[in-house]
Amino acid sequence: MLVLVAPGQGAQAPGFLTPWLELPGVRGALEAWSDAVQVDLIRYGTEGDAEEIRDTAVAQPLLVAAGLASAHMLFDDPAELPRKVGAVAGHSVGELTAAALAGVLPDEETVRLVRARGLAMAEAAAISETGMSALLGGDPEVSLAHLEKLDLTPANINGAGQIVAAGTLEQLAALSEDKPEGVRKVVPLKVAGAFHTHHMAPAVEKLAEAARELTPGDPKVPYVSNKDGRTVATGTEVLERVVGQVANPVRWDLCMETFKELGVTALIEVCPGGTLTGLAKRALPGVKTLALKTPADLDAARELIAEHTA
Repeated sequence: MLVLVAPGQGAQAPGFLTPWLELPGVRGALEAWSDAVQVDLIRYGTEGDAEEIRDTAVAQPLLVAAGLASAHMLFDDPAELPRKVGAVAGHSVGELTAAALAGVLPDEETVRLVRARGLAMAEAAAISETGMSALLGGDPEVSLAHLEKLDLTPANINGAGQIVAAGTLEQLAALSEDKPEGVRKVVPLKVAGAFHTHHMAPAVEKLAEAARELTPGDPKVPYVSNKDGRTVATGTEVLERVVGQVANPVRWDLCMETFKELGVTALIEVCPGGTLTGLAKRALPGVKTLALKTPADLDAARELIAEHTA
């Protein structure tokens, strides 16, 4: 069984969209989505520097647009996806990429909602100086207790020995100076706020207001939620969970546990892939993984789909 996953904020890099524009239909789709959200996604994805695309209000629609554009290149007919993909999931903002791929929302509505999400979270992040750092290695229980001592939130529990802490810059500086026992390294992330924590509470109602204007469809493939790793059967619940997750921890570890229970044999991460396949290689031994980084990866991805379609 194949699972299709979408990365979250921090996966973007300067120029990462450039080679995708050479594919038929990609430029037109990105232009339409740019008009819909009044953000020049093509310019940011090809010419934007690291600081520009770190901006939450830009990064989020850019990542979702890239994920959707690359995923659509995997199938000659969009109707193939529900027949060939056993489940979808996304990390943080990638949940909205996954929701669109599952048929919960049309692409343009998804990008509009993501733009509202990014603006609301950027506004919340501006209230105080906050950020996120990844803890590599160590015992999860030891790390969680240490974060609690420093008043930091385990905003992402990613599995495979990785936890992401979030809080004020002062708290994160203290963490760098005083790592939990066994942690090899503390790596600051390319994000502009303490996402998935109480610092994002002001963004929740604004996103909920935008979501109330939409009429979601039910997922056409099993949709695995960041909240608890459970599959969600209705579009209404998908949107409710996506809204709530803005201020609550991402449990990617539980998502991967669900992949195991579903019997996943292969995992493809849409553009800009790499982060989630890296976690899967460590947490899901025996599962074939592939990250869509450039169009050169598409042929191998299509072959993997053909091999692992029930």
